[in-house]
Amino acid sequence: MSRAALSLREVTVPGRLHPVSMELPPGLVVGLVGPNGSGKSTLLAVSAGLLPGVGREQNDVRWNGQAVATIPALDRGRRASWTPAEARFEFGFTVRSVVAQGRYAHGDDGAGVEEALARLDLVALAERPVNRLSGGERQRVLLARALATAAPLQLWDEPLAPLDPRHGLEVLSLARSLSRAGGTVVFSLHDLRLAQELDFVVLLEGGRLRAAGAPAEVLTPKRVRAVFGVESCLRPSLCLSLP
Repeated sequence: MSRAALSLREVTVPGRLHPVSMELPPGLVVGLVGPNGSGKSTLLAVSAGLLPGVGREQNDVRWNGQAVATIPALDRGRRASWTPAEARFEFGFTVRSVVAQGRYAHGDDGAGVEEALARLDLVALAERPVNRLSGGERQRVLLARALATAAPLQLWDEPLAPLDPRHGLEVLSLARSLSRAGGTVVFSLHDLRLAQELDFVVLLEGGRLRAAGAPAEVLTPKRVRAVFGVESCLRPSLCLSLP
């Protein structure tokens, strides 16, 4: 039995994802890359066990070797956390109360919430209604909620898209710290230069897995040209760093 942090075996979503198989060991920061509509968000949702029927009959989605279909719902919240690309908040919940939702599966009084607020630079916004925040601020709230779960498997859908450069780097630093602690962070992104800085890259095209492995092996000039239709001019460094 596989002990990968996340393993998929011939996972298929009709019209969206062709048979995909892969195994990700713990302790990695993994980037999902591919053109729009390539299946990145679908793959993340499947990995999180969010698509009804997928991975349930064949037990083809596993966390740390255990079929997701056999994991009780409450326990799933302790073992994996999924963050959508965007979320609409119809009610004026405070930032702190939204982040505290991440502790629901633990049934405690919110331990870790303050740390999550601090890590995502949200302390000053903690009592603000979340529906009055900017898109980038709301995204940080979603990531803080994910961090508060303390789940070893973190699945983030385009977490960097609405963030300014500083907060984007802070989120990458957070992903690195989680992986060093033995966690696995999988997130989708479009910046191929940034993808070069990650531990592992999964390249999707048309719902199919084109390549997976070390960034230098996956993001070759020939493959980038074939999949994205652009000439590769990737550089080894972002030339940005936190002070």
